This record gives sequence, C-alpha cells and structure tokens, in this order.
Amino acid sequence: SDGSIRLHQMTSEYPLMQWNDSTKGQPIIALQWALTRPAVFFALDASSNIYIWDLLENDLLPVAKQTIPSEKVVTMTLLGEPEKANGLLGIVLAKDSGQIDIQYVKKKWALP
Repeated sequence: SDGSIRLHQMTSEYPLMQWNDSTKGQPIIALQWALTRPAVFFALDASSNIYIWDLLENDLLPVAKQTIPSEKVVTMTLLGEPEKANGLLGIVLAKDSGQIDIQYVKKKWALP
C-alpha cells in the first residue's frame, strides 16, 4: 500500500532485497515477472504508472516508467511464450471503463 517492493526467497521470511517508496508512495496494484526474461518484472501503481525493473541492468531503481494517461488502469498481466526465444512479450491492461489494451514490450526487456 505504500509503494514498497520486497523480493523474497521461499526459504526465508526476510527479503533478499527491498525497495522502499518505489512508486513515490502510490499503492502497487499489480506486479508480475516477465515470462521471457527472469530478471525483469513490471509493477503497476494506483496512478496508472507502469514501472519496469531489470535487475541485471539496475537493482536499485526501475529502468523505465510508462504512464498510461488516457484513463485509470485497474490491473495488468503479461503475455508471452517463454519456450520461444523470439522475445515477444506483451502487457495486457484492463482499464476502468472495461476496455482492454495490449502493448508490446521492447525486445531488450523481453529477450532471454
């Protein structure tokens, strides 16, 4: 609810990494690992901002932020085929109006 993200290992109650205030205090409403690149994850905050984290490039801050200005995004999920090395990765966004939007991710964040 405060925008912090914690990365845990299944065998420990303590986080391996913790990023406080990663969304400038906005609640995170969805977070998902990339299906095609294990070091990348995406976070959606309550202000319809998508944060892209690539832990191999920078483990302190997101490498990119994309604001969806048209209307409120209520949730997101990722689509892709991890068994194929084509680097195709998409973000499915569900908006407040019920509209579904699919955006494709740059190859540098999708390729294994």
